[in-house]
Amino acid sequence: MEWTIQELAARAGITSRTLRHYDRVGLLAPSRVGANGYRYYNPTAVARLQRILLMRQLGMGLSAIAEVLADEVDTCDGLRAHIATLEAERDRIERQIRSVRHTLEALQAGAEPRMDVMLAGFNDRYKDEVISRWGEPAFQASNDWWHGKTLDQQRAWKQDTEDLVAAWVAAAKAGVSPISEHAQSLAARHVQWLSQIPGTPTAEGDRERSIEMVQGLAAMYVEDPRFTGMYDDAAGAAFVRDALQAYARTRM
Repeated sequence: MEWTIQELAARAGITSRTLRHYDRVGLLAPSRVGANGYRYYNPTAVARLQRILLMRQLGMGLSAIAEVLADEVDTCDGLRAHIATLEAERDRIERQIRSVRHTLEALQAGAEPRMDVMLAGFNDRYKDEVISRWGEPAFQASNDWWHGKTLDQQRAWKQDTEDLVAAWVAAAKAGVSPISEHAQSLAARHVQWLSQIPGTPTAEGDRERSIEMVQGLAAMYVEDPRFTGMYDDAAGAAFVRDALQAYARTRM
């Protein structure tokens, strides 16, 4: 099956002049030229045009596109790379749509001044750190999970988190032992809280990696100033660390 230059241009939403220019610069030659001088394009040529148009939409110049096509050994590998790029772009747009929806909901609900924190996403601020520790899929799963929540669901989650932190602070100030039953019940509650977040080892039921994750987070609560203040002071953070690490060693 093949198409004339006019048919292909009409289907592709470009002009015959553009196709002739692609031929002149060596990007896309017609499959054959008839005795009457007409240019014809077969499915292989159309597939190549598809890729050229995709790269143009990504902002690539014709010379850069020519280099990509010239260096390519396997057309299928190139198409797979384009699919990956398009899927990433689709995911980015979907996240933006969810973010704008949340902004609209916030405005309609008369949101508080710090709503920007809620809309920033569950762990966007720690993206690089999450990826380095647990990988891109873990970040993406948890980020999508957060942005997929309604405004009320985000508020409820944040309230649950604040309640858990307040319980930790109260226990630390009460002077209970990190290995006491009360502290260990808080540790169990903390691990259960983590297990609700998709992409984490606790959510996936991976025992070994879950233990490693809990111990690592517990240490981070003390070592990282961003988290130390969350438990009121250094002593509170150390209490949480000791309780969680004891729980990970003996009960997970």
